[in-house]
Amino acid sequence: MRTIRLAILALGMSAAVSGAARADWVPPFKGNDTGGIISTSLIAQTDIRALAIDHCARYGKVVKFLGSQNQYGGYVSFACRWVPYGANERPLSVRY
Repeated sequence: MRTIRLAILALGMSAAVSGAARADWVPPFKGNDTGGIISTSLIAQTDIRALAIDHCARYGKVVKFLGSQNQYGGYVSFACRWVPYGANERPLSVRY
């Protein structure tokens, strides 16, 4: 009985140690109702402005780009702001 417990414990420990930790992985596009980030690797693949505009329009807001890291592994950050005063309509959604 004791050897079976040790064998199960050893298998469990080896499985836990051999599994890769993914704590440092971030998706290429991530955001919520206040803003988000877009990976610079998406710049060559898609229109990142359209992605940000469509994301903020889901919350009834407009996009404001904040900054960009122009290096490998960098991100473009944006904020979702409320529609400015004087605007009569909600922001338009982007169609692909």
